[in-house]
Amino acid sequence: MTNILVTGSSRGIGQAIADQLTERGCNVIGHATKAIDARTIAADFCDPPAAQMLWQEALERLNGKIDVLVNNAGLFEQSPLHASDIEWLDRWEDTMRINLTSAAQLSRFAIRHWQDRAEQDKGRGGRIIHIASRAAYRGDSPAHWHYAAAKGGMVAMHKTIARGYARDNIFSYAITPGFTDTAMAGDYLESRGGDGLLADIPLGRVAEPEEIADIAVFCALDAPASMTGAVIDANGASFVR
Repeated sequence: MTNILVTGSSRGIGQAIADQLTERGCNVIGHATKAIDARTIAADFCDPPAAQMLWQEALERLNGKIDVLVNNAGLFEQSPLHASDIEWLDRWEDTMRINLTSAAQLSRFAIRHWQDRAEQDKGRGGRIIHIASRAAYRGDSPAHWHYAAAKGGMVAMHKTIARGYARDNIFSYAITPGFTDTAMAGDYLESRGGDGLLADIPLGRVAEPEEIADIAVFCALDAPASMTGAVIDANGASFVR
């Protein structure tokens, strides 16, 4: 059975990923800032030691073996240009820590775990799936510099991991959704004019969490090794590269 840790699994994309992986027969441990059920570990990524504590507890619950890490946890809140200096900086640092630094910490723990297991498991390795954003390439609104910067950093980190560890059978995949029908995106759509923003999406609608989960589950379980390093767009053709 494949053991998987999914961060930010209490709602939206993360919940859809965890549910679909469970339906595929995987042993899934989720994460949220506050625990919501027996399969979820509480960890507040604003606290620097939280990622390490999450990794260690997940390992214990999964009998010392994690095969796949899904870096999905995210924070999306405005930081207006004319906010106070301390408020602007606080929101920048919280967003970086939750969206990027925690993912980097967990990726590091995962890679070291798979390297340590390599001799025992005949070089089996593992997989990391990063839920980034269209903002990594296109940027975001003037009030979301920090979010775009964090997601851009996630994509760069993903590519570095893919290039650095492929020969160890450690594979990395990234998904860059556009707007997705979650509470987080709903607040943004409303703040930017609601349905009027849909005119920028040729598909005519935002993505459903289950659509992004379909891609993440494919990357976690079915994607060929030669796809490592790939960035998969899912934005209704609102940004094409």
